[in-house]
Order: sequence, then structure tokens, then C-alpha cells
Amino acid sequence: MTARKDYYDVLGVKKSATEKEIKAAYRKLAKQYHPDANPSAEAKKKFEEIGEAYAVLSDAKKRQQYDQFGFAAFDSAAQDGGQGFHSYSDGNGHTYYYSGSGGPDMSGMFGDLFGSMFGGAGGFGGTGNGGRSFHWSNTGGNGSGFTGFEGFGGNGAAGFGGRNAGGFGSADGYAATGADLYSDITISFDEAAFGGDRDIRIGTGGGRTQTLRVHIPAGIEEGKSIRLRGKGQTSPSGGQPGDLYLKVHIQPRDGFERKGRDVYVTVRVPLEAAVLGGEVKVETLTGNVMCRIPAGTQSGSKIRLRGKGIADMKQPSIHGDEYVVVEVAIPTDLSEEAREKFEAFLRAVRK
Repeated sequence: MTARKDYYDVLGVKKSATEKEIKAAYRKLAKQYHPDANPSAEAKKKFEEIGEAYAVLSDAKKRQQYDQFGFAAFDSAAQDGGQGFHSYSDGNGHTYYYSGSGGPDMSGMFGDLFGSMFGGAGGFGGTGNGGRSFHWSNTGGNGSGFTGFEGFGGNGAAGFGGRNAGGFGSADGYAATGADLYSDITISFDEAAFGGDRDIRIGTGGGRTQTLRVHIPAGIEEGKSIRLRGKGQTSPSGGQPGDLYLKVHIQPRDGFERKGRDVYVTVRVPLEAAVLGGEVKVETLTGNVMCRIPAGTQSGSKIRLRGKGIADMKQPSIHGDEYVVVEVAIPTDLSEEAREKFEAFLRAVRK
């Protein structure tokens, strides 16, 4: 018999982890191993382990019992038909976790968590669930709810999906939000800098596509996501559709390097301008400008052009700067006359 893995190790948290840390760890792992994202049998098993661990550690009373007695706290309760943690699989790839403890009602938390993440159904009865808390895991990936198991209602409830249970899609229950969807979008350097609108086409199943207009905020950075509300998966129980998240990838622009709101360009400066001072033409995001080169400028020096960088995504009126990195152009093919004069120049400088 395979040894059961410690619930804290399953979620990858310390025993001193806060409720917020446990929830964050669970969300991350559930997204990673959810069958819609990872259909392997190993991922399915891992997903069920994650759900089991979270069902215990997210409940203060059950967590206290687990910390004190370990798995025995629930195994013995299950044998006695009393409080404890149990699971049920309906044979269609759906696993349900429930506990018979009289602890706090977890239906709101699980409804919000799984409704927003996977489109699974939420509240399993509210105050009419006989003191039991439930957690649904849609490992089948088909978004369907569980309606064929009765007996977990309490207080006159008819069970999951029953008239008075406040269950899946019932008139007085929680209508689950559709699953959020995730994709990628590649934009140009200038689109990221200045913002704009982009039309994209996404598949909607059955060989059909849909055109969506995406607003790209000025100043968006690599790896950030753009959220399209209501453009995710439809709800299986009549609730609001999920959202579509587009992870942004930015194409490079020749000659420009971005660091936050600032941009960097390298400019070759003639030797005489570096020594005596002068001006050179510099490319910026909005066009060319003349940049003053102070006398005695060294290679690698940076000259700042204020406000010529990228807009702040949250405060578009604020811009970063452009830094001109100087590269002094050293002559490589001097005539004999030029060499003599240059040597004379160096002798004069050293005096």
C-alpha cells in the first residue's frame, strides 16, 4: 500500500502557512494539474490529491484535527460514520470531496474558487447542507455538474441539484461562473509603447472562429496579461461566462532596448565630436532629434533624453527616459599626414 503524502507537502507549504498562503498554493497547483490543461492520468491523480489536501487544510477545525492526529483523525471518523473527510467518484471523471464536520460552511469559498477557475459548480446548499462542506473537482473536463447522488442535503434538502438544496444551477443556488481561458498575443514594440487596438481571431469550437477587438494599454510589459471580461468559457449552469487572459509577448525593435519605462539606444559619435563636443542625430520612439555631445565624452557614457521613454501603464501622462549610449568611432584608416597630425595632437594633449 502506497504511503499517503502529507497534506502540507502536497500543497508545497509549511505547517505554519497562513490561510492565504494555502489558498494561493492551491490555486497555482490546481491550474497546473487541472485535466483541461494536463490530461494525463498522473496529473488527474495529482489534481485529486491537491483537492483532498485543500479540503482539509482550508478548514480551520479539520486542519487542527489533522495537525494533532494526522490522517487517523479522518480515517477513524469515516469508519464510525461520523465526522471526517470522504471522497466520491461518479465514474465520469468527476471526483467529489466532502466532510461531515460541523465546521464553517465552505461552499462559498469553493464556489468562488472553482467557479472562477474551471467553470465547476459552486455552492452546495449554503445553510441547508446539514453542516457539511463540499468541494467539487471536474476532472472529466466536460464542465458537467453532478446531479445523480442524493442524501447530502440535510434540513429537508433534496441533495445536489435538488429544488431546495441550493445546488448546481438551482433557482436559489449559486450559478457557477464559466472557466477562464488563457492564450498568448504577440505585439510590436511600438504597440507596447503607445498602446492601441488589435483585432484577433479565436477558435470557438466546431471549426468556428470569433473576432475580438483587444485594447492594448500603452506601456504594457512583456509577460503581463490583458483580460477580456466575459470572453472565456460559457457557464455549464447558466452563470456568467469566464474571462479570457492574453499573455503579452513583445517583438524587439532594431536599435532599441527596453528596461521598464526607459529605452536605450547606442549611437556612434565621431572622434572629433567626442573630443571637442558637438551634436549627433539620435532616433527616438517619436522621431529623430539632435543630441548635444559634451566635450570629452567617453565611450560607454550615457546621455539622458528626458521624457522620451515609454508611458507608465497606470499613469499614461508619465513617461520614462531615453538613454543614449555613446560609442566613440575610432578612425581605422589614417593617411600618413593624418597620422602625423594626430600624433602631434596627442603630444600637445599630454603636455
